[in-house]
Amino acid sequence: MNSFMTALTVRVDELLPELEAIYKDLHQNPELSMQEVRTARIAADYLAAQGFEVTRAVGVTGVVGVLRNGEGPTVMLRADMDALPMKEATGLPYASIATSKDEDGVEVGVAHACGHDLHVTWLMGAARLLAEHRESWKGTILAVFQPGEEVGRGAQSMMDDGMAKRFPKPDIILGQHVMVGEAGTVGYRSGTILSAGDSIKVKLFGRGSHGSQPQTSIDPVIMAAATTMRLQTIVSREIAPSDSAVLTIGALQAGTKENIIPDDATLKLNIRTYDEDVRDYMLSAIRRICCAECTASNSPQEPEFTTLSSYPLTENDAQATARIAHAFETQFGDRAHETPPAAASEDFSVFGRRWEVPYVFWIVGGTDPQVYAKAKADKQLNLLPSNHSPKYAPTLNPTLKTGLQAMLCAAAEWLCEEKVST
Repeated sequence: MNSFMTALTVRVDELLPELEAIYKDLHQNPELSMQEVRTARIAADYLAAQGFEVTRAVGVTGVVGVLRNGEGPTVMLRADMDALPMKEATGLPYASIATSKDEDGVEVGVAHACGHDLHVTWLMGAARLLAEHRESWKGTILAVFQPGEEVGRGAQSMMDDGMAKRFPKPDIILGQHVMVGEAGTVGYRSGTILSAGDSIKVKLFGRGSHGSQPQTSIDPVIMAAATTMRLQTIVSREIAPSDSAVLTIGALQAGTKENIIPDDATLKLNIRTYDEDVRDYMLSAIRRICCAECTASNSPQEPEFTTLSSYPLTENDAQATARIAHAFETQFGDRAHETPPAAASEDFSVFGRRWEVPYVFWIVGGTDPQVYAKAKADKQLNLLPSNHSPKYAPTLNPTLKTGLQAMLCAAAEWLCEEKVST
């Protein structure tokens, strides 16, 4: 542990009650993607109080805080702010009961079931401690609170809003995510740590008729069912076993009444891949199969494809990851470990790709250690509530402290003259 982290040991503990209160407030007041007005205001006001130069409404609701502290590297720290359109079922005393209208105007429950409220809290805490201890580091901090991660648009919208021209170019971009794993641990990985993710809506066209006269119809329900089954063969029969991939059809929507054959049906599907060639192949195979099934059903027109979201691979820079791995191992001991790639996807890497600078993303465990140990011993880890489950909520102790320490430790690798890795 370097002198910077040693000096912060007591201060981190002192700040935890304040950060816990912030977290619970954010958890109770979640906001949907690209609607994070209240969350952005809280983060921006907090940064301003610590002496950051704050720019609001970057890429709709994004916030960028700049803290200049002499000559040195520029380090970007990023947190995503948005919640999910789902009802919380954790039973926590601070559970969300919020509702809001989604982009289609439908009233939905809203919950921080992915941990972004914790990400915001971590970055707020790190920003405050860095501001309070400027004597220990040199350089520039970019604290970035990003909207719309859950819809894959937030990072792109901020970059499209001129981030590269309006703010200092980072030398390194750092980010983290809470996931299922023993609380108090951090997982790092060089290269691919998160999969690419693509969500697609496919509209299939038939010809509606009375349910008693199927011969006068072209049934899009049958078409959709056959397409669903055939799409599942892409991974099982067209992708090599050595190439991991996932294809999930999460929605099949058609018709309104049992005796009416509808005019059309809609599939919504998602794929996860770890290789660009595999990704390209799967996207092509989806189109091939959908078009072929429509032809087989004598559909009156080609299917209609709409991209709902697209996330690139998250590929950590090898050299930068090695520095952070050593720093984490020094800080956390055996609580720091190499982690396998996760099937989750993120738009975090958009910043590094657009700026053409290295980035590192890591995982912070958020599951109660005793609960995790028992599930592991019983070989039931897959039964633990995970991100996007209505029952998912990270245990605050020691997750809140661990994520704060991890962000500070990683930033110190570039900002402090006495680096952990030396």
